[in-house]
Amino acid sequence: MSRVYVCNCFGVTEAQVKKHAADGACTPRQIASACKAGTDCGSCVRRIQALLGRGACPRRELVDQGEPAVALAPGAELPEAA
Repeated sequence: MSRVYVCNCFGVTEAQVKKHAADGACTPRQIASACKAGTDCGSCVRRIQALLGRGACPRRELVDQGEPAVALAPGAELPEAA
């Protein structure tokens, strides 16, 4: 089984990025928080973005549908727009 490295600085593989995405990491910054990929030289950030793609994040899909990006407590309301 061959390993495709996304981040050579920290030895992060494509499979690891995909697993973090499946676990809820929706942005390169969230991937970085999960495994450090993209935090050293930065050359892998575009590859991480490509792996995440559009629609890889359930929260992003909700935003695209007009739902708020933040989860609200039951009974809470968003403030009125000024």
